[in-house]
Amino acid sequence: MTDDTKQDVTLFRSCDWLVGWDAQAKSHVYLRDVDFAVRGDAIAHVGKGYEGEADHVVDARRKMIMPGFVNIHSHPGHEPGWKGMLEELGSPRLGQSSLYEFMPVFQIDPRYTRSALRVAVAEALRSGVTTLCDLGRPRESWGDELAETGVRAVCWGMFRSGPWRTRDGHSVEYDLDPAAGDRAFREALDLADRLSRHPSGRVSGFVAPAQIDTCTQGQILDALAAARERGQPMQIHAAQSMVEFQEIMRRHGATPIEWLERIGALGPDTIVGHCIFLNDHPWLHWPQGDDFARLRASGAGVAHCPVVFARRGIALNTLSRYMRAGVPCGMGTDTFPHNMLDELRLACYAGRIMAGAFTAVTTRDAFTAATAGGADMIRRLDLGRLAVGAKADFVVVDMADPYMQPDYDPLRSLIYSANDRAVRDVYVDGRQLVKDGRVVAFDIEEDIEALRRAQSEAIAAAPSRDWAGRSIDQLAPRVFDMR
Repeated sequence: MTDDTKQDVTLFRSCDWLVGWDAQAKSHVYLRDVDFAVRGDAIAHVGKGYEGEADHVVDARRKMIMPGFVNIHSHPGHEPGWKGMLEELGSPRLGQSSLYEFMPVFQIDPRYTRSALRVAVAEALRSGVTTLCDLGRPRESWGDELAETGVRAVCWGMFRSGPWRTRDGHSVEYDLDPAAGDRAFREALDLADRLSRHPSGRVSGFVAPAQIDTCTQGQILDALAAARERGQPMQIHAAQSMVEFQEIMRRHGATPIEWLERIGALGPDTIVGHCIFLNDHPWLHWPQGDDFARLRASGAGVAHCPVVFARRGIALNTLSRYMRAGVPCGMGTDTFPHNMLDELRLACYAGRIMAGAFTAVTTRDAFTAATAGGADMIRRLDLGRLAVGAKADFVVVDMADPYMQPDYDPLRSLIYSANDRAVRDVYVDGRQLVKDGRVVAFDIEEDIEALRRAQSEAIAAAPSRDWAGRSIDQLAPRVFDMR
């Protein structure tokens, strides 16, 4: 599409709807019957009456164009291999989480990481994601794996001092080796710097202390200092479970949010992954703290991923509550399927149920968090919005799809009714990755077969990994009995 002398211009003529960006109001706005032009990898025109030249013209009279989603928190390297096994699985004696008892049991072999990643990226693209933040295991092939899909990516290299485990289903132990964690940090940081120089220009490398309960204070502060030196944020899983809340309280006499503040790690350069269990969460009944005020005053951001927690009956209290208080929020998938539209819809529904009020979480807040909110958190003001000069990362929605009609408010129709069925085309850097609802940038047929093998191997190994030696049929019974 681009050569040394000329950048092609693609014009979407007479867009039925367009979700544009009002820089002064710092808000998305609806535009009707406007033209949208892309020159090379950037947006060249948004508005009425484009009169410049165009190499390609697309009739957009029955289309909506919107900014691509910024998926602020995902784990594509293994999550797709868990389909069918973890949707109804949690630990009744470990706060209903699946983290400690079951995730280690069903781990997918690293040989299948690339296949899992490709399947997850395909799902994400089809739901309108154009930027994927992958919190994963650092590996030399990581940048190439993501670059070959065409998606814009942040490789957030996770490191920790060691894993957790349970021997009895009701208590958690930590196998921590701080020296090993220090080495893992240095390796993750070195790889992150190399990834930020990836020749694709679409890959960045960041570092992430994996979890607040698996990293030392020094490791968290070293990662934060390194992030600040590079003008990047640090992301860390914290306040994500009742087990973790109680563990940090046991170790430090403080809630996870209090402890991050105490050590100087809670601030505008930190993104807290999930951040659900503040002291005022109704599950905790812990009046001895004021986590919400600390979070609000700190400037720290929150990565919100509602689907994976809703499966265990857990919900944030609530997305709009955080955002109205000025807490920066982004949206992520965290789990399978990597469908951002599912996350937006559930963020609204779960938040309203949590608060007992239909006004508790708005579609406006969810969409903003998934676009400009997430982009701002990774310091990319040229993403997550449709404005002249921004990157040409955008989504074309079919307004003729029956689920999109009637069209009083097209984003509500998309999020609550149509979902990814109405997503027709997706572009990153001006390059089309999804066409007519199909991913055209790469093929995942072989990857799906690889994941079938990966899941079979994980199932076979489950009894040897489970503390009680249980089989898959005992751990995750199928919906109906096999005959």
